Amino acid sequence: MRFPLSLTTKMAGYIAGKKMTGQKRFPLVLMLEPLHTCNLTCTGCGRIREYSTTIKDKLSLEECLSSVDEAGAPIVSICGGEPLIYPEIGELVKGILHRKKHIYLCTNGVFLKRKLDEFTPTPRFFFNVHLDGLEKTHDLMVEKEGVFKAAVEGIRMAKERGFLVCTNTTIYRETDISEIDALYSYLATLGVDGFMISPAYGYEAVHTTNPTGAADIFMTRDDVRAKFKEAEGLLAKHKMMTSPIYLEFLSGKRELTCTAWGNPTRNVKGWKGPCYLITDEHHKTFDGLMNDTKWENYGIGKDPRCEHCLVHCGFEPSAALGVNGKLGDTLKMLAWQVA
Repeated sequence: MRFPLSLTTKMAGYIAGKKMTGQKRFPLVLMLEPLHTCNLTCTGCGRIREYSTTIKDKLSLEECLSSVDEAGAPIVSICGGEPLIYPEIGELVKGILHRKKHIYLCTNGVFLKRKLDEFTPTPRFFFNVHLDGLEKTHDLMVEKEGVFKAAVEGIRMAKERGFLVCTNTTIYRETDISEIDALYSYLATLGVDGFMISPAYGYEAVHTTNPTGAADIFMTRDDVRAKFKEAEGLLAKHKMMTSPIYLEFLSGKRELTCTAWGNPTRNVKGWKGPCYLITDEHHKTFDGLMNDTKWENYGIGKDPRCEHCLVHCGFEPSAALGVNGKLGDTLKMLAWQVA
């Protein structure tokens, strides 16, 4: 199967239960950012720029676990910042697993090797290592030499110890798709369990706070669709963890409506509203985010900041929930899950 059976059945049962009770908006994945501190200054990262004044702040372990309980989502994506810098990361993972949740710990991989002893392999826990290309390209994008080698060594050791490992890759304007094909082929030899992919689109936190001209690396919606149409054949060869519905959306074969409420973000300032990329307010509570946000005011044609956005955490929930569904989508998703 593409995903552990426990994850597939947990998510299916959760969605069915919510729909049976008539709930229209509910989270699928909690994006938990215990801190924004990072050991890298990646060119395309908005977090280290948007939260520069709170870059040294962090949520307490109790605040993190309380947020997991508030949201109630079956999956928690621990991101940041670099989560492996978080002093209580081992205890945080244990606490979330104790709540019967599934975890994707998103990391640049530099500290993975030295931190492995804090974790225990389980089908409910993935390391999600960010890699944007082979060694030369990736080290250029993260602005530091040796990062690719460190990440690969961490992946190698994690797989030797029995951990589930996937990778996440951002596709930029100048990304060579054949290099991504080569990257995935190489990672498969290390036993990596699957690959996630997402386009790089400009957004406010990067455009207004990064004086280096990095905005040139981002794509418009038309750029994204041309790039992913080019990538279709290559991606079909690999064990993608990005859903086929979302990939069709990226390549322009269909449209999806953003359901940003499906992946709410909790960070050091509160519940980030309305979404992972746009910050109009930090809500004190999860209910405040869900109930006080005027969701109808956002989206393509409604807010100019949404015009080129195709962010995975806004549109992947749409695919999972059957928003803008077509005949045959259910069978397509089922076949993808069990492949």
